Amino acid sequence: MPAYSFEALDAQGHVRRGTLEADSPKAARSLLRAQALVPLDVEALAAGTAPGTPPTLAQRLFTRPVFNATGLGVWTRQLAGLVGSGLPLERALTALAEEADDERQRHLLAALRAEVNAGSTFARALAQHPREFSDIYCAVIGAGESSGGLAEVLDSLADDLEQRQALRAKLIGAALYPAIVTVIAIVIVLFLVGYVVPQVASVFAGTKRALPFLTVAMLALSDVVRNYGWALLGGLVLLAFGARAALAQPRLREKFDAAWLRLPLVGKLARGYNAARFAGTLAMLAGAGVPILKALQAAAETLNNRALRADALDALVLVREGAPLASALAQKKRFPGLVAMFARLGEQTGQLPTMLQRAATQLGTEVQRRAMQLATVLEPLLIVAMGGIVMLIVLAVLMPIIQLNQFVK
Repeated sequence: MPAYSFEALDAQGHVRRGTLEADSPKAARSLLRAQALVPLDVEALAAGTAPGTPPTLAQRLFTRPVFNATGLGVWTRQLAGLVGSGLPLERALTALAEEADDERQRHLLAALRAEVNAGSTFARALAQHPREFSDIYCAVIGAGESSGGLAEVLDSLADDLEQRQALRAKLIGAALYPAIVTVIAIVIVLFLVGYVVPQVASVFAGTKRALPFLTVAMLALSDVVRNYGWALLGGLVLLAFGARAALAQPRLREKFDAAWLRLPLVGKLARGYNAARFAGTLAMLAGAGVPILKALQAAAETLNNRALRADALDALVLVREGAPLASALAQKKRFPGLVAMFARLGEQTGQLPTMLQRAATQLGTEVQRRAMQLATVLEPLLIVAMGGIVMLIVLAVLMPIIQLNQFVK
């Protein structure tokens, strides 16, 4: 049964808004009149797009998702609690829709409830909204419905979303301070070079004396910044767009990502972060009862690094041909050995999801530790570098003054 959003007047003349289910817009207006409401506007809620259809460019640019990463985790946890307490799925969705503060969220939940009431599975109803719910999310929900353990699967999903968001937040927090220091340093240097240095140096232009080499070099740099600054900025922007277009080519992107993994510090961070995400997703899917080949395919799609994704898909081919998961992963040297080791323990003990989750936890902890160490090292280095650049600029200004003072004496 389709869902409709409505705007109506009650007996006191107050405007009421909400959602309801009806066979047609006419039936929806009749239901409103039966509740002593005067319908002003009745609109059908969008049923979404076909399952697996990616959001359009306009949707990505001009609309934000109903759920952000944190909000989806909270909503999943709430739904798991309601379903786990014995409440039917349709009533759980109704309760969450009534408690939602955001109108777009209420409309989304009403559309989901309408799909479920019409006989669709919950996973298929979620797949109608690919902007909000990923393929992995829908696959795990579908496995939970098939096994009869939807509440447990929802709890696992909520745990995974919360852990992933916590890891992401810590990485962003570790990189935030160095990024702020870098931006401030660039702004200060540009201001000094583009404005302060020429103003001070112009005082000594009429002395007919040769300026120190450092001052001459700084004045030349200042001229470049003032005369060609916007052109240089435009060139950097064009270079960034060109690099992005080039990296859109799959083969070039894979080579770039492989080279990125070989970098001394950030390469280890990228490898650990992607491996933790892969192991966590694979553990969640395997624990929900998803077949291992389908789980491997879905977990590989979560990898941002194309080189690691190619390795995961190669491992999928080996598993399809009969190789154990641990052996297939061990042959891919770009994956941390910890993943293959825990996968082997899981296959030997029959606890593959548990062991993969332990691997994901250990890798996530290691990534956090490395990120904090890198941030701790970068902070003083950036401050020292900024101080050194400012010192050079100050010397470029002071050296002519010292030279002139000596000449006067």
